[in-house]
Amino acid sequence: MTMKLALAASVSLAALGAASGALAQSDELVAAAKAEGMLTTIALPHNWCGYGDVIAGFKAKYPEITVNELNPDAGSADELEAIRANKDNTGPQAPDVIDVGLAFGPQAKAEGLIVPYKVATWDEIPAEIKDADGYWYGDYYGVMSFGVNTDLVSEVPKSWTALLDSQYANAFALAGDPRASNQAILAVMSAGVAGGAEPGQASGEKGLEFFAELNKVGGFVPVIGKAGTIAQGQTPIVAAWDYNLLSWRDELKGNPPMEVIIPEGPSLAGVYVQAISAYAPHPNAAKLWMEYLYSDEGQLGWLKGYCHPARFNAMVEAGKVPQDLLDALPPAEGYARAVFPTVEQQEANKAAVTAGWDKVVGANVQ
Repeated sequence: MTMKLALAASVSLAALGAASGALAQSDELVAAAKAEGMLTTIALPHNWCGYGDVIAGFKAKYPEITVNELNPDAGSADELEAIRANKDNTGPQAPDVIDVGLAFGPQAKAEGLIVPYKVATWDEIPAEIKDADGYWYGDYYGVMSFGVNTDLVSEVPKSWTALLDSQYANAFALAGDPRASNQAILAVMSAGVAGGAEPGQASGEKGLEFFAELNKVGGFVPVIGKAGTIAQGQTPIVAAWDYNLLSWRDELKGNPPMEVIIPEGPSLAGVYVQAISAYAPHPNAAKLWMEYLYSDEGQLGWLKGYCHPARFNAMVEAGKVPQDLLDALPPAEGYARAVFPTVEQQEANKAAVTAGWDKVVGANVQ
């Protein structure tokens, strides 16, 4: 395609995408994305939600498009900052797409950091987890769980309050910095909800009280927990989304053995959302990536990574989910207790946690 034709296709697709969004992985979109030749992602660890295979699947399908992966360990706040910092930068440091916690979607829209685009399968995404205008929409969800190195922890804690027991001294960590990581912020919320607080500001404050007490009794380790720190014994117990922990368990292959449990009481469910940067250097590649993620192939890719994709219910009803993938998921009992906080509740919790962590808990997680 000549540059002139590529630009013409780009303009045409931009207008069509904003209006109808029914491009799917059309020849026109594929051609425009190939002309751009690159897609820049950010904060997509390969062991998160099956992203390693999802990215590999996209590359195999569109080998003409280079996938430039930025900072896989970044948090949601870092992703928004990357857009702000690269508004005038069309180089490889400017992300085209983001995958952030639910509360960060409305924030990005309010700041003008993202643009609307509705994928072809838009109608099968539940209304509760998408912006009506298509600025952001849910991609997958999981529930907050504990991952435990059972070589080092003989009695697996079954609840948040159990972590205060002296047998778990210097054992427990979060999977991120609660001042910036959506996963860690919602872990604090989960502790607050389990302690009886309503989702929102109350859960944030209650969760901070719990972590202050946990830090006081020596149970909290201010290290970002991951598979390696669990295996090495630096953080034998880590709170994280179930899909991350199950993926880490598979990586470790029993060395050491790792148990994943959903703690007693309300199970906090976390939804992540996709969006396209308003300053994306490769807007058509970004749209093609979104179409791929929300296709049957992309959705099953996340499910293989133990995540519940946004179209899960519709695909199950349509008989599109293989039985072996359904059988690989944890028992349904834990998911039946799932609590889905609203965007407003998550924002109120996030504000309480990020503003109060240093003052109330005072642990510098890194």
